[in-house]
Amino acid sequence: MAVIELRGITRIYKLESVVVNALRGVDFSAESGEFVAVMGPSGSGKSTFMNILGCLDKPNAGSYLLDGIETATSNADVFAFIRNQKIGFVFQAFNLLTRTTALENVELPLFYNRAYNKKERKERAKKCLKEVGLDERMSHVPSQLSGGQQQRVAIARAMVNDPAFMLADEPTGNLDSEMSLEIMALFQNLNERGKTIIMVTHEPELAVYTKRIVTLRDGAVVADIPVKNRRSAAKDLRQKIGGTEREYH
Repeated sequence: MAVIELRGITRIYKLESVVVNALRGVDFSAESGEFVAVMGPSGSGKSTFMNILGCLDKPNAGSYLLDGIETATSNADVFAFIRNQKIGFVFQAFNLLTRTTALENVELPLFYNRAYNKKERKERAKKCLKEVGLDERMSHVPSQLSGGQQQRVAIARAMVNDPAFMLADEPTGNLDSEMSLEIMALFQNLNERGKTIIMVTHEPELAVYTKRIVTLRDGAVVADIPVKNRRSAAKDLRQKIGGTEREYH
């Protein structure tokens, strides 16, 4: 069963007398455990596509099933539930609370999930930080962490509710080349352990480390191709970050 299934998604914006067809009948699906890069030039509909996927916006027409829930006709309360418990967001700017520790930042989404008590929230947050290799940085605030470490905190926060998928918007945009490769290696590692990841990026040299590349142009999907030699790409990435596979557990 597909975790994500879009059928005929159309999004039109009206700016005074100008009509913008941001998405034109887009079809897209992703199975559990996929790692997909979404690419496209400026004005291709990439941002609108991401906003629809993240339930930050609604289409004018079409169907979007997320983990079996029809979102295209959902109300604000259902949207809030979906964003908190079905989608893990990773942003370019990290979006961490500056005066809050790494552990507290990761705990934050759980405050809106009544399934966990205080002790369980802390234990889940610790587990996710350990998975991204930050078990020794839990008490540090963002200013005490490097950019790459801050993005790992953001990834741990995205994982903490065990969402249906993680949506990463230009997750390496604020990082240098070395840190970008480390974050991609982390995503690969998480994906190999079953996490479903959709990554919006404009960098083809990073997209090749995913399993599949979807390209948008003029509001439509113009290409949807698997990454060839996936094992070779993964090996190449690990060699670039130090010759061996980094361990995140």
